[in-house]
Amino acid sequence: MNGSGSAAGFGLISAATWGGSDFLGGLGARRAPALLVVASGHLVSLLLLLAVCMGAHLAIPGRHDLLFAALGGFEGALSLALFYHALAMGAMGLTAALTGLLTALVPVLFSLVHDGLPTPLTAAGLAVGLGAIWLITHAPAAGRVRPATPPAALLLGAMAGLGFGTQLILFKVASGGSLLWIMTAARAAGVTAMLLLLVVMPPKAPWRGFWLYGVLAGLLDTLGNLLYIQTTRLGRLDVAAVVCSLYPASTILLAAVVLREWPSRRQIAGIALALAAVALLSV
Repeated sequence: MNGSGSAAGFGLISAATWGGSDFLGGLGARRAPALLVVASGHLVSLLLLLAVCMGAHLAIPGRHDLLFAALGGFEGALSLALFYHALAMGAMGLTAALTGLLTALVPVLFSLVHDGLPTPLTAAGLAVGLGAIWLITHAPAAGRVRPATPPAALLLGAMAGLGFGTQLILFKVASGGSLLWIMTAARAAGVTAMLLLLVVMPPKAPWRGFWLYGVLAGLLDTLGNLLYIQTTRLGRLDVAAVVCSLYPASTILLAAVVLREWPSRRQIAGIALALAAVALLSV
């Protein structure tokens, strides 16, 4: 398999894993505060990563890789909190779509500057992939009257998207060392950010019922991050970012199969476009 095909393959697995993490995290957030769900997953995955890295005596990467991984983990956790707050402020469709598009667009623009212009076929795949992300994440509101999205929600959603996109860039910059140590540094910083948020904004709901979903979602998210970093090692950053950012498609498919929450026609069209984008980016 060529480099592009391998990158697209790892990217698809990463997207599927991230989508599964979001699905489980969403189920957990229906039963407990979202911050507790995320924090518990970050904490347990950090402990597991530390045990594996120290037990296997893996070589510690240089300061450069650890620093950028930690920066990505810290600001990514803060971006997640912003995203949850934005979704809670009003209609979710436009906010989620804006966040998802910026998550992919930021590393695409960075890659164009850093790596140069892609081939015409890759450029077409990137364009189709960005369109797929918009369609998949932009779910219309139920009912005839669509609630307005507050400007503050769009602003926070945009900030979250910029943060997520920056995290993808930082993980790429930190991809030169041991994958597990890089992810450990990112998780340690993410746990620190989550603990700060819990101190500043403690959830008002009862602190129970979040461990199972939080741990499962956190483990899948960690695996997805590892696969994403490996994807960036095999090809261009823009290709890795766009393919991995298709993860909402797997969340939607899981919701359809498990919860019988069927996707809209727009989302089905987006999933079809996503398959076309992956095919173009695999060549």
